[in-house]
Amino acid sequence: MISVMKDRPLVRALTPDDVPLMRELLALFGRAFDDVESYSAHQPDDGYLEKLLNSKTFIAITALAGRKVIGGLAGYVLPKFEQARSEFYIYDLAVDEPYRRKGVATAIVEKLKEIAASRGVYAIFVQADLDDEPAIALYTALGNREDVLHFDIAPRKSAG
Repeated sequence: MISVMKDRPLVRALTPDDVPLMRELLALFGRAFDDVESYSAHQPDDGYLEKLLNSKTFIAITALAGRKVIGGLAGYVLPKFEQARSEFYIYDLAVDEPYRRKGVATAIVEKLKEIAASRGVYAIFVQADLDDEPAIALYTALGNREDVLHFDIAPRKSAG
């Protein structure tokens, strides 16, 4: 499906040397999710992002058209306690507007599946909002749907 594009994007995991690409990915997430403030206003320093990109429990993948980030994914490897295995949680996945519906997101998830398998991950999971029909269609094509509820619980503020 990605062959619809004139040139196939380069899809690859980011390394600690890719902080500028990580910043581009953050900007893309901000635009895609209409939340530029959260993704751009208070970005961590380069050292923090280098450490994150070097972590065994974080993966960021980008799709590049030339040198431009046109899509990407960020998420977390979650080591399990009941067995010696891990799951992967896709925290954010987005594709820039002009490149949507051309197989870019599928190519990104395929790269994630390859990386996850090499790290011994046994399951990948993701959430989608009930009204996000394109995301639901993508994830339905890639996996099995489970209808669950999600709850956000605020941490207790410390005294003082």
